[in-house]
Amino acid sequence: MNKTMDSTAIPSTPTSDRTEVATLGGGCFWCVEAVLQDLTGVLSLESGYSGGNTTNPGYREICTGLTGHAEVVRITFDPTVITYREILDIFFTTHDPTTLNQQGNDIGTQYRSVIFYHTPEQQEIAEAAKKAAGEIWDHPVVTEISPAPEFFKAETYHQNYYKENPYQPYCSIVIAPKVRKMRELYRDKLKR
Repeated sequence: MNKTMDSTAIPSTPTSDRTEVATLGGGCFWCVEAVLQDLTGVLSLESGYSGGNTTNPGYREICTGLTGHAEVVRITFDPTVITYREILDIFFTTHDPTTLNQQGNDIGTQYRSVIFYHTPEQQEIAEAAKKAAGEIWDHPVVTEISPAPEFFKAETYHQNYYKENPYQPYCSIVIAPKVRKMRELYRDKLKR
């Protein structure tokens, strides 16, 4: 990556009762959750599985790569505080969207970069964000953009993983640098 995406200031508290949902996969769901959870306007996050061919899969099944599911995070947010596009811009700058079915040492279709859109408007925004991301990365962006399939919530121990296990080696070595990067690039979007 050779540049950053533009960020603009946003209010620190929700200004409406309206919420939207985004579903994103950028490798391990622990990373995506950790990067997004301190953003103002993000109301809740759930780690889970989407995009596969089995019903109610578990983590062991997902890890085989045979179910077709991606590890994803379902984000509920206030679009008057943080927009879908802003979330996508952060998503594209805090994981590597140029590696097919891989993030670092995590390899397999379950670790693919994916945006599951919930509306035609989200699809348009996702396509535009992917195109813009292509201008900041040195290699082609391979992020899948598909309609949101059924979401299966992951096991309880996967929820809020980074905050509850900050000293676990994967958290300190892989997740912490992504969180630091987000905090540096998008300081104006952090909860106060």
